[in-house]
Amino acid sequence: MKKIFSTAFAVVAALGFSSCNDFLNQQPEDKLIPETFFNNPSNLLAYTLNFYTVFPNHANNLYQLGTFSSDNGTDNQVFRTIGSMFVPGEWRVGNGTDNWEFGNIRSMNYFIANTEAAIAAGTVSGSETLINQALGEGYFFRAYSYWQYYSAVGDYPITDEVLPDDMEVLLEASKRQPRNKVARHILADLEKAIQYLPESSSYGKNGLSKDAARLFRSRVALFEGTWLKSHKGTALVPGGPGWPGDASMLDGFNIDTEISYFLTEAMTSAKVVGDKFVNNLVQNTDAPEGMTSGFTEANPYYCMFSAVDPSKYSEVLLYRGFSISQNVATQIQAQFQKNAGGTGWTRGMVNSFLMRNGLPIYAAGSGYDPAWEDQGVTATIQDRDSRLMIFTKGDNSVITLGLDGVSPALYNMNWMFSADNNTRCPTGYAVKKGQGYDYKEAQGNLQSVTASIVFRASEALLNYMEACVELNGNVDGTAESYWKALRRRAYVDEDYTKTVAATVMSEEAKGDWGAYTQGSLVSPLLYNVRRERRNELCAEGLRMLDLRRWCAMDQLIANPYQIEGIKYWGTVYNDPESPLAIKNSDGVYIAPVVDENGSNGNMSPKANSHYVRPFQISRAENLVWDGLKFTRAHYLSPIGYTAFVNAAVNRDDVSTSVIYQNPGWPVESGEGAFEIK
Repeated sequence: MKKIFSTAFAVVAALGFSSCNDFLNQQPEDKLIPETFFNNPSNLLAYTLNFYTVFPNHANNLYQLGTFSSDNGTDNQVFRTIGSMFVPGEWRVGNGTDNWEFGNIRSMNYFIANTEAAIAAGTVSGSETLINQALGEGYFFRAYSYWQYYSAVGDYPITDEVLPDDMEVLLEASKRQPRNKVARHILADLEKAIQYLPESSSYGKNGLSKDAARLFRSRVALFEGTWLKSHKGTALVPGGPGWPGDASMLDGFNIDTEISYFLTEAMTSAKVVGDKFVNNLVQNTDAPEGMTSGFTEANPYYCMFSAVDPSKYSEVLLYRGFSISQNVATQIQAQFQKNAGGTGWTRGMVNSFLMRNGLPIYAAGSGYDPAWEDQGVTATIQDRDSRLMIFTKGDNSVITLGLDGVSPALYNMNWMFSADNNTRCPTGYAVKKGQGYDYKEAQGNLQSVTASIVFRASEALLNYMEACVELNGNVDGTAESYWKALRRRAYVDEDYTKTVAATVMSEEAKGDWGAYTQGSLVSPLLYNVRRERRNELCAEGLRMLDLRRWCAMDQLIANPYQIEGIKYWGTVYNDPESPLAIKNSDGVYIAPVVDENGSNGNMSPKANSHYVRPFQISRAENLVWDGLKFTRAHYLSPIGYTAFVNAAVNRDDVSTSVIYQNPGWPVESGEGAFEIK
């Protein structure tokens, strides 16, 4: 695979895959690729192989925790600083072609057209299975390329053709289509991908399969179905009040029909995968340490996320591998095993996890004692959903077994006070999901070869459950079996109705943005489906997508939100006499320093809260001291200014552009969004 990648790279790189070129600025592929290229499966696979780089992987957060940092900036997990999404006016329109790029789509159009022509003409010879695999990958990667931009900006151009160098044709092709049409196009491409892809790729689980495409198809369908339902009646859906699109492109659009279509498709695709894996999920032994002496696997569910080669784990459908010998490695285990990687769970995230008896922590009879928070992290998370207990670094958790497998090192809470944003734990709840135990992976800056999971079958179960409840308002037999399987693995009472009956939405709303849609609380049943998703997929990079499609941040417009972490003031951590007092590496107690108007503080003021508030340590250059705020325009990303120039009939007059900006966003670069209804 590496050899094929190397020999093909020069040809495909010339096409500008992952390019920032647009329809109006690209050299035709037929000027770059020899006529004989599409004559054998090796060349076809070499072409599509390059596009595997589009998937999220640990290299995207090279010096943090890789994909396990990708939920930063949500109500689940935070870095020491927060993005401009939560500071209205500070997220600004870019000067380039931001969120408006077509390099991969054009390259896939060219590949699909030429491959299908070669197959029809009989000029490509070799293994039919491999030829079909390459064609299936082509359709998948075109769908994925559309997904990357559609999921960010909504309405988007659609073209399956290799366009001629004709300005009139190119301008017409640049016009935005309603988002539901784009989503339907993605689903159609994924149907083609499923048709051609093998059950098991020739690359093993490093390659795409039918089930990976089915899972992704369910994700896309769920995204659009819930977006249309949750944002109904706003400018962020086709035909809604203030929608800036062309009404002539709606083609009889009926939002309720579209919602039903997408949710049904989500259920259909998810069920094929879910039925295969509901009784074949990776085992969770509940062991808090994933490995024991000699690197002996103690908990397969835990080790799946930290494995170098996760192909043996049933529910892994696709992963990205790393290799030191091939100079492809990351630093994530150095962060996991030496510090906290700059990230931490929020208090809201921790509080969302149920007690093992299936009750929320505030419910009568749950067994939870608020006094546990005074006793530290390990005490706080006791008797809870296994996922919280195994994926959170507790007091003195084992963070490495050393080079020999028998020399354990323990986690020290002092990383909450580190001055380095890339190493500290801003909330005190340090993330352990993905942490390995072999110290050789933590030596040096680029040693870790922990694999990055791209698609995991458990998501299909969650997709089906949510689509079912959104569409039908209840849990059918399939959804029930899926839900029970996930709760059983998490060591939580399988009776979800018990949880639903005990759920108080005003309590859940304190720490879970997913309790809302358009500023109103959702039903306890739907909320608990969202809770299950939150808990199962934490630190896997889907949280912000979920919050956006649920329209789950409107409440922040009028009510700024304070992120909190562990309880610190009045606990064992700031009691110098306690065995759990936070001390430095020399064993000296670290005294809290409150300096909100300066830059020397290491703790938020007790007067504000007894809980750590990572964004209330210093006011200096801090735009979220008073809390995280939101504006509806931020559900969609802005298109960069240059895209409007490139798509203008008269390049000197941007008002002649054939494309429109997203609701609430100006066309001019450097400007922030304004409020929309």
